[in-house]
Amino acid sequence: MGLPVVVGVDGSEGSLRALDWAAAEASRSRLPLRVVHASLWEHYEGLRPTVDAGVPGEQLLAEHLVASARDRVRDLRPEVSVVADVQPEDPVAALVQESHEASLVVLGSRGRGRIAGMLLGSVGLALAGRSHCPVVVIPARQPGAPPKPGRIVVGISDDAGPSAAAVFALAQAASRHGELTAVRAWRRPAHALLTHPPLPGAPASTQRRQAEEHLDEVLKGLETLENRKKRQQAQEPRGTQGAQEPQGAPGQDGSETVVVHRSVAQGPAHQVLIEAADNAELLVVGARRGSGWHGLQLGPVNHAVLHYSPCPVAIVPDTYQG
Repeated sequence: MGLPVVVGVDGSEGSLRALDWAAAEASRSRLPLRVVHASLWEHYEGLRPTVDAGVPGEQLLAEHLVASARDRVRDLRPEVSVVADVQPEDPVAALVQESHEASLVVLGSRGRGRIAGMLLGSVGLALAGRSHCPVVVIPARQPGAPPKPGRIVVGISDDAGPSAAAVFALAQAASRHGELTAVRAWRRPAHALLTHPPLPGAPASTQRRQAEEHLDEVLKGLETLENRKKRQQAQEPRGTQGAQEPQGAPGQDGSETVVVHRSVAQGPAHQVLIEAADNAELLVVGARRGSGWHGLQLGPVNHAVLHYSPCPVAIVPDTYQG
């Protein structure tokens, strides 16, 4: 059995949505689920504790919270192996530590904070910037229309070859028997005339062609990686393959079961991705790991999709090798 899906809970409606999403992911991927509550959560979401930190009642409340979450999972997903834990420490530090031994970490976009206009709580933002594994942030609000089942959208960056985000997105689509939309944004050069359509060979046409070629190269590389993975799995002894396939089901290893759509669109990357994710189950974007002590740095595209995406967002570190 692979590394667990970890979900952070704080008793809010948003964390319940994250819990349900994480339980469904654990069931689909045949992975265990680990429910974590950090007792200092309130300090990050703008609340003062209702009781002093050392009062035993607070510990009892935290234990009741995670026990209720565990029981909810057992009722909704009895096939999932679930454990719950209370950690009396900073929530970001606790979840970052959990990310060392997790397949992914899930949490709601906003906890019990009193600032109603904040779409993304500070815990979620800090975790997305420091986690060692993918982080999935669940929006606080339900989408206006149901998403298309199995539809995953991934943003294709400037990296040569398939990124960790692209590999993760393909695996997510495969586990759902779904489809993957790979999106590459491009921008018209600032000096290009905006009042006329681009002529053949004009800068704007060149930019679009380069975006299309880059997308094709990335997807070819992704297909090569998946074919190599399939060959390795086929060579493994029959009795060990199940332990090596975190997605769990036959035929969920990538290219043969996932329809891949290409999308090249003009505009700012964050705007293009948010529009593409309108009816998706998950939007996947990558994040670069910085060399400074801050670790993983979130760029403007990461920030924008975390705040405004209509669907759950997965932030995947470029160093992730899950």
